[in-house]
Amino acid sequence: MAEPPAGIRHVQALLKADMAAFKPKFRQAVTTDVALLDTVMRYILRQKGKQMRPMFVFLSARLHGGVDEHGQAIDRAHTAAALIELLHTATLVHDDVVDESPLRRGVFSIQALWKKKVAVLVGDYLLSRGLLAAVDAEAYDLLKITSRAVREMSEGELLQIEKARRLDITEEVYFDIIRRKTASLLAACCACGAAAAGADQKTVDRMWGLGERVGLAFQIQDDLLDLGEGDRTGKPTGQDIRERKMTLPLIHTLAKATPSERRRLIRLVKHHSDDPKAVQEVMDAILQGPGMDRARDEMRRLKEESLALLDELGGSEAVSQEARAALRDLIEYTIRRVK
Repeated sequence: MAEPPAGIRHVQALLKADMAAFKPKFRQAVTTDVALLDTVMRYILRQKGKQMRPMFVFLSARLHGGVDEHGQAIDRAHTAAALIELLHTATLVHDDVVDESPLRRGVFSIQALWKKKVAVLVGDYLLSRGLLAAVDAEAYDLLKITSRAVREMSEGELLQIEKARRLDITEEVYFDIIRRKTASLLAACCACGAAAAGADQKTVDRMWGLGERVGLAFQIQDDLLDLGEGDRTGKPTGQDIRERKMTLPLIHTLAKATPSERRRLIRLVKHHSDDPKAVQEVMDAILQGPGMDRARDEMRRLKEESLALLDELGGSEAVSQEARAALRDLIEYTIRRVK
């Protein structure tokens, strides 16, 4: 297995104690005496990746002084991290049902192994455990932030379904969809971390904006990875085209194409997305056209905006400066990832 980049190693080292304390708390949060549910929960826990979202929560809390006398994130930050991770896991389980996806990160999805009914109920269970974690801790401000994210994610998913039928999504609509569907959760991570540390509402709102920009850039990088940039794991190249998803590179390619070429590409996506040859034709048009550069430029702009917001935040004490540097590294890693 390749060693992670130096930047993310710096983040992992800083948060080592926090993540070590978080993992058993998360396991405890999904413990159940229902045998089937317990089996599914253990399967989910085995597939957990780098858990980037709790890292964003902890670093955002640290940035605003949210550490205890031992130099670890305060309890409210751990509550926020658990709430976010439970919510995120629930949405992944439900997304696989919506997309009828047999795989998640290269292994069988819950709906593929236990069927849709179980997957829907498991997602509901995870969501309820997240809500209870916040209520038990009386962290109603964190619950308000994450409830906003849940609302926006649901709206984004439905907006995408509505617009995908005609394949005439503009860049404006695309950004509205991914702002709701993808970016809102990273926005909630950063806002919850700041709120957990006792930051004022203006600062919490600014952290939401920072996380939102990172989330938008994250999704654009996802679009690029699906077209062959990096080392995509668990999702074959061209899958977005097969699923008739309108990504930024495709939208810009269509916008700049001649009317006849645009009609041809739309016809291929709409009626022949299950034909490997047709998918390759669409991919070739994107790779040879202006769509890739447009996506890269927009991703860089969003990254720079998020880093500029970060530079304006945080105090001058050493822990905030350390957290600022680590959060910068995490943003860079999240956007530059190769899979």
